[in-house]
Amino acid sequence: MNEANKIKIYSTPFCPYCVSLKLFLEERGIKFEEIDIAKDEKAAQEIMTKTNQIGVPVLEVGDQIIIGFDKEKICKLLKIK
Repeated sequence: MNEANKIKIYSTPFCPYCVSLKLFLEERGIKFEEIDIAKDEKAAQEIMTKTNQIGVPVLEVGDQIIIGFDKEKICKLLKIK
């Protein structure tokens, strides 16, 4: 996977939707970088700047951002079922 398609998940350990999203991707063999915004204040600010909110999970694939665990959008973006 090239840098443009790198998948990042901004999450917190106490977010049930974050856990579901990570499990969903893992079950499909999709690799991602997890960024815990509860521990990384700089990442929290970065995602707040990009999305104008502080809700998680936020999925970032290249320059595409999906806020929340929106299965339909994620499947379409990643071309998975």
